[in-house]
Amino acid sequence: MGLSTAARSGLTALCKAISREVVADNVTINNLLPERFDTDRQRFMAERMVREQGITYEEARQRIIGTIAAGRLGHPREFGDACAFLCSAQAGYISGQNLQLDGGSYRGVF
Repeated sequence: MGLSTAARSGLTALCKAISREVVADNVTINNLLPERFDTDRQRFMAERMVREQGITYEEARQRIIGTIAAGRLGHPREFGDACAFLCSAQAGYISGQNLQLDGGSYRGVF
């Protein structure tokens, strides 16, 4: 995760810098920052917990879900809807932003 975190930080800084240059031309650049969505990746992570911790699949899922403030995994459609909104005319004044799709789990101020 260390490499991923560093890369994401760099991408965030790059997108913010570029967005300031292109927004006057009605080009918006934003980042979608998803946390845990109910996808194959989360199934893989739960299955790994089953093997490593000797628990049931349902117990593994509940442990994962227990770390999310909303108390559930995100649905892929929710990610798609957020993406569609940021690509719409209604979001034309939103640029250089990070939208955290994390069920309220991020503890930071921004």
